[in-house]
Amino acid sequence: MHFPPGKSGNIARGAFGTILRRIASPDVFARIFAPSAVGRGPSGLADWPRPFVFGAAHLDGRTVQPGEAFHFDVHLFDTKDPPVDYFVKAFAELAHAGLGPGRGRAELLGADETPIALDLSPGPEPVSRVLVRFLTPTELKHGQELAQRPEFPILLARIRDRLSTLRALYGAGPLEIDFKALGERAAAVRMTRCELHRAEADRLSARTGRRHPLGGFVGEAEYEGDLAEFLPYLRAAKWTGVGRQTVWGKGVVEVSVSRGGSLQVPRQEAGHGEAVDPLEGELTRGVVGARQDELPVRQAV
Repeated sequence: MHFPPGKSGNIARGAFGTILRRIASPDVFARIFAPSAVGRGPSGLADWPRPFVFGAAHLDGRTVQPGEAFHFDVHLFDTKDPPVDYFVKAFAELAHAGLGPGRGRAELLGADETPIALDLSPGPEPVSRVLVRFLTPTELKHGQELAQRPEFPILLARIRDRLSTLRALYGAGPLEIDFKALGERAAAVRMTRCELHRAEADRLSARTGRRHPLGGFVGEAEYEGDLAEFLPYLRAAKWTGVGRQTVWGKGVVEVSVSRGGSLQVPRQEAGHGEAVDPLEGELTRGVVGARQDELPVRQAV
């Protein structure tokens, strides 16, 4: 079973969508895979973001040998009615449907579920310098155009808007923050280094037969300024992705913080601290519910 470079997320999403359409009712399929069919979203948003993203970039370019284990990460954001069972059932069907260009067959060995809460409250320590790594192709819209560089106000605005929209549609409601004031403070943060390159990929739509680009920039950018209140947002994007086509695994970022003059990844990432199950009650102000399900599978011989 082979995962072509840049296409593992599309392979996982395509397999899931094909099987989900077969095993779920039209209403359930629309709610999970095509939520724009349900109604209009916040601020008249016609195309709802899907309540999930696949984390499969670690499989890009990899060939899985018979009997070898591999896994997908799935981040679910629907805290009202999490469709965990449908993901498990869909990937259990891989033994019959096959996966990837060669339709390699695999069997589901298990599914590990971990509830996570992403707290957007700033920490007590000042943060003046961060390094953001764009691990998968990323595209950020600025107005009606795609930004050529991830200037900090643009990056922060896209993360903020995505978190608020996900929370509005699938959680306790939109973020209760002053969007304009947050954006004005973000504008004071400056980019001090930017090393990016373009990564190209595409996908073939099984429905239309047309090819669609999945490319974007990857690399890293360094920022300086008063960053303490923005750090939780940057960390949250590791789970939600940021920018266009996140459901295919685009827009995954990782942040490192300056400690003693050097940039270090914090020991405690967002979501790895005191885990709060968002299903046990309403999410508190400034918290976005997320759920990570690791789907370990093994290719059948």
